[in-house]
Amino acid sequence: MVTVPARLRAPLERSRECLVSGTAAGLARHLGWSPTLVRVAFVVLSAAAGAGALLYIWLWAFMPWQAGAKPTHRRVPVAWSLVALTAIAVLVALIADRSFLRTDVPVPPWLAPSLAAATLAVAASTWATFIDRADPVRGPRSEKAVRVTVAGILVALLIVLLTSPAWGDLRVVVIGAFVVLVAIGLVFAPALVRQWRELTVERTRLIREEQRSEIAAHLHDSVLQSLALIQNRAGASTEVARIARAQERELRAWLYAADSPADSDLGTDLRDFAAALELDYAVRVDVVVVGSSTERASGELASAAREAMLNAARHAGGDISVYIEGAGDTVDVFIRDRGPGFDPSDVPSDRLGVRESIIGRMKRAGGSARVGPGAGDAGTEVHLSFEHSGDRRA
Repeated sequence: MVTVPARLRAPLERSRECLVSGTAAGLARHLGWSPTLVRVAFVVLSAAAGAGALLYIWLWAFMPWQAGAKPTHRRVPVAWSLVALTAIAVLVALIADRSFLRTDVPVPPWLAPSLAAATLAVAASTWATFIDRADPVRGPRSEKAVRVTVAGILVALLIVLLTSPAWGDLRVVVIGAFVVLVAIGLVFAPALVRQWRELTVERTRLIREEQRSEIAAHLHDSVLQSLALIQNRAGASTEVARIARAQERELRAWLYAADSPADSDLGTDLRDFAAALELDYAVRVDVVVVGSSTERASGELASAAREAMLNAARHAGGDISVYIEGAGDTVDVFIRDRGPGFDPSDVPSDRLGVRESIIGRMKRAGGSARVGPGAGDAGTEVHLSFEHSGDRRA
């Protein structure tokens, strides 16, 4: 056993790849001990008035999970282990009344294992619903299988209770049957609780969406139209127009945030970048997306397009148009401005902005970039083209 200095110890966190709860593994990693040694210590301490068990439960309740998005996976099938114990308890109840274990005591020997079977069945269903359902290895299918299995075991126990003539006192049999019936109901209770929670969340989401739609309709008829009118009257490059455009974009982003994908696509990313440019430069940037594409915002195509938009804002100003056309695996992006224009061949060799950040970047990614005059030789047009296949992304 090697003791790790306190300053070098790992944080006290439960491991997401664990046997049951990750408590012993997390404590062992924190102390620098072997996980097996920690588990043995818990068992030994449990002999001292249950101290080990109480300590384990306390750590399980208050020790956080390891940071990160990795899902939790338990190698021990706890729910199915409880199902097996339920079946064993029912078997013990049957043997207890039909063998030499039967006595004339007021409480028949089958009652205790029957109550244990009911408790274990409820525990198995609860574990499968609230813990194993989120496990990527088990999931909803295992949850349903556990629930159906324990319900079938309890139904079999109930039938035996009500039909066997050897169970003894009728009052005790009725009490036992009632307990089993309650247990069958509790087996399905976790699923009902989970469905109720999901319905409550869905209902809350629908109410929020309805409220958001009402607010959006009201603001569209008043505030957004006012901001658009201010932009038209003030001129594209004035400070007032830039502030109005920024406020309009922020308001629309807030109103329709629920409709935006978590992983930004190319069009969404370039719209956000255009809004940031309008705050820093006297420009107006219109982004138009045509067709469909799976291109994401994290690739080289997006980086090259942002660099072209930044160059247009710095050197041309005024109105800038960004046109994105997606067709299957091919994506074309056109960035046009109405500035004085320039010839890429006249750019000094030590100026690497357009040559490396746009043309070179697209070439390295397997695409192409063309920089030239715009329509009617007015301004500058940057044409970026990329065709991806399989899992490759620009």
